[in-house]
Formats: sequence, structure tokens, C-alpha cells
Amino acid sequence: MAALADRIASFFSGNDSTTDEGLRDLFITELKSVYYTENQAVDALGKQAKASTTDEVRSAFLQHQEQSRTHVDRLEEIFKIIGIRSEERVSEGINGLIDDVERTIASTESGSLTRDAGLIIGAQTIEHYEIAIYGSLLTLARVLDFTQSAELLEKTLAEEKETDRRLTELAETFVNKRSKEEEDQHPGSHHASRQPIVNADVTAGGPLGI
Repeated sequence: MAALADRIASFFSGNDSTTDEGLRDLFITELKSVYYTENQAVDALGKQAKASTTDEVRSAFLQHQEQSRTHVDRLEEIFKIIGIRSEERVSEGINGLIDDVERTIASTESGSLTRDAGLIIGAQTIEHYEIAIYGSLLTLARVLDFTQSAELLEKTLAEEKETDRRLTELAETFVNKRSKEEEDQHPGSHHASRQPIVNADVTAGGPLGI
């Protein structure tokens, strides 16, 4: 019991080399996962832009795609800072979320605003996933005193949150209203049981109740 108490005290004081090494390994593992995630997101955003109905939504996805490329560059810089070769670790989490987006494209009518609403749902689900990963990585970087890495991760996390906010704004001010009008004019023609987007805290699940 005393040994465990000593380990806990050493961890919080930053003097437990064993725990420190384990956290460093965890940081690297998660870094590789988010590197894979961002690369997959770049490809997925291109497909989402191509499938979009409106110029507004298409432009949002293309801007996000460019931002994701910047995030990939930052991650590669972090790999260099900690002396590790840039390497991907497959994440089934992002694979599943991208599959969901592809199912949305397949199940909604081309040229409909309902599709745009569905694409925004998918994009924000991915955003929330990335925000969670970057938040955890930032915490680990701070615990490990990876100052340069933490600064880069903090920038990316702030940008991910801002993108999520912009998608919320786009959904609430444009897509939601028009897709609801479209559904009212043609009930059931685009997607069963479509409900309007409601104003909500995105950190609690996004404007679409995800």
C-alpha cells in the first residue's frame, strides 16, 4: 500500500520515471492515431465537398480540408520535435465515422438540402471526435512538459473548435431552415423522419442532437 502511495505521489510530483515513460508511449501512440485520422479526414472532406448541394456547404468543406492539411503538417512537426518518424496508426474510430458519412451520401437524394444537413451532421461528429483526441493529447503534452508540442496542439484544438462553431452556424442559419422547407414541400421524399436542427451547445452533442 505504501509503495502505491509513493508511486502516486511521485507521479503528481513528476518524479516517477516509469509512469513518465508509459505516458510518453501513450502520447506517441495517440499521435500516430490522430495523424491517421487527419489524413483520412483530408480525403473524406474532398468527397463531402463533391457530394454537397450548395456552394456554401461545399466551400465550408473545402476550407476545412485545407485546414486539415495544415494540421497534418503540424503533426509532422511534432514527430520531428520528439524525434520520432512520422507514422500512422489505424483508427477504427475515424473509419467508422467516415463510413457513416458515406452512408448518408448514399441514402439522401443528390441535389437535396437534406443531404447537406446530413453531411454537416457527419462533419460535426468527426469534429467532436478530433476535439476529444486533441484535448487528450494536449493534456499529455503538458504533463510530459512537451512545451513545443503543446503549443502546436493548442493551436490545432482551437481551430477544430472554431470549425465546429462555424458548422453549427451554417446549419442553424442556412441548411436547417431550407431543408425543413424542402421536406415540408415534399414529405418523405428525401429522408424519413427528418427533424429540424435545434440550437444547442455543440460540446454537448452538436446542433443536430448527435
